[in-house]
Amino acid sequence: MAAYINHISTGVPEHCYTQDFLRRRMREYVGTQEVTRRIIDRIYARSGIEKRHTVVRDFHANGNPRFFFRDDGTMERPSTGARNRRYVEHARPLYSRLARAALEEGEADPSGITHVITVSCTGFYAPEPAFHIIRDLGLPPSTQRFHVGFMGCFAAFPALRMARAFCEADPGARVLVVCLELCSLHFQGRDRTDNLISESVFADGGAAVLVEPEPRRPGPSFRLDRFRTDIADDSEGDMAWIIGDTGFDMVLSSAVPDILREHIRAAVAPLLDGEDLSPAQASRWAVHPGGRAILDKVEQEMGLAPEQIAASRSVLRDYGNMSSATILFVLKRLMEEPSGGEANRGRTLALAFGPGLTIESALLTRVGD
Repeated sequence: MAAYINHISTGVPEHCYTQDFLRRRMREYVGTQEVTRRIIDRIYARSGIEKRHTVVRDFHANGNPRFFFRDDGTMERPSTGARNRRYVEHARPLYSRLARAALEEGEADPSGITHVITVSCTGFYAPEPAFHIIRDLGLPPSTQRFHVGFMGCFAAFPALRMARAFCEADPGARVLVVCLELCSLHFQGRDRTDNLISESVFADGGAAVLVEPEPRRPGPSFRLDRFRTDIADDSEGDMAWIIGDTGFDMVLSSAVPDILREHIRAAVAPLLDGEDLSPAQASRWAVHPGGRAILDKVEQEMGLAPEQIAASRSVLRDYGNMSSATILFVLKRLMEEPSGGEANRGRTLALAFGPGLTIESALLTRVGD
């Protein structure tokens, strides 16, 4: 028995800022020293991002209601409780909106959904999001619920692995996976390099995926072939996500791209070797766009052609890094590519990275063109 991604729906909050606008705001509120302003300019200029979406409105001078900025324009650092309350306010309807879109666009019968897996590392509440998805969409109350929490940018992979296991065990399984991250709620506004880097890339967005035991016709699906997890040696301190008094604090070392470059070949070799594939024979690489430097290092180390990684670069450009949801945006773009060429029909190697430093990978096959 196999498992297939048959549909992916994506969504972002309505508020959007250009990267240049955010650079200027960071210079104004965080760049109290000239050296900090120069670092901000360099980080944002090299980010590969044009715009990002957020549930926060008050980065504009006339934004309302105020959250990170007081009425007099000075910065505020809301408490973790205040940030989580804002997360609950926005996340509950967004989860249901994404789930509904996946069912309607994927032409799936709500009464047939057997499992809902929700994913997030940017907020918490109980009953967890799947409870409200079931209530809001009228899914059977017997629908099994699972939540993958606080695993960071690679968390879509364990969720998809769970979905595949359910489909392999039960030919009647119909699994809905929903990832939603509101990273902007954890803006810190400090001049530490880790904070400057993370706040130059993270954004808000979500995606919902239908995973089923058979491919959906007509149109393409991704068969979930193989998964692998690896951990880079001596890297735990280079990427971490910690709950503090003023939100969740991201540790994101500038060394992360080089650490990935050193470990990526060994991490994906078992997947490629197991199918007797070379990097070039994986026609597309769906790489989590944690930042432009990460994509550059993966492309260089694996000897990839620009088109093999183009979908990841375009998602980074249009949305930034939405943590666990981002890789699903990349897979959606690959699924929507025209089926005219052989290169679009072959194997896809998907990668995401997160705290640990953990490297999650999956081998997929596009079918049904």
